[in-house]
Amino acid sequence: MSKIPKNLSDKDMLKNWVEETSVENTFLAAEQKAKQAAKGQAEFEPPAAFRQAGFHPALMQELGRQLLQLRLQLAQKGASHFTYKIKREGENIVIAPQYQL
Repeated sequence: MSKIPKNLSDKDMLKNWVEETSVENTFLAAEQKAKQAAKGQAEFEPPAAFRQAGFHPALMQELGRQLLQLRLQLAQKGASHFTYKIKREGENIVIAPQYQL
């Protein structure tokens, strides 16, 4: 049996100590993640003009995701500066990028 070192600070005594994960800690961590995810989605509120047009947060998130994918595709083609042209074709609304390579 080794000797217990004396005159160590609290930080030095706990230097190599790792807390074992218990079921309670696992559930607490999962609950904390769920709260943060719910808080993140609850904070996102579309602007008033979009809310009046029927855009709910999930729809705004999907639109943002699709526009980001389009931006990445255009960047792969070499188009770094572009704008969007929005037009209505019957019952469809078309958002098309305008750019120069």
